[in-house]
Amino acid sequence: MTAASTATVRVTLPTHLRDLARVRGEVVLTVEGGAPTVRTVLDALERRHPQLRGTIRDHGGERRRPFVRFFACQRDLSHDPLDTPLPDPVARGEEPFLVVGAMAGG
Repeated sequence: MTAASTATVRVTLPTHLRDLARVRGEVVLTVEGGAPTVRTVLDALERRHPQLRGTIRDHGGERRRPFVRFFACQRDLSHDPLDTPLPDPVARGEEPFLVVGAMAGG
């Protein structure tokens, strides 16, 4: 992908965030500027659905919220830097980028 290219990324959200964004099923986003990263996908998601700002990552956009995880191609990306490129199958729209609500308990 070149710097001027775009990618179509499929995003799967947990039910409560789909309800907040008023979407059903996956969200399909166009991400510009080369290989998509967690940051560029979340930026595009928040631009399209501003009501999600502050729910997936902090209001500054730099830190993932507790109990929210990111997965792509069966890989946990939650602790990777936000600017790490997403796997090629996600960048090509073949596999979704998953935002998952984590569970805690005892």
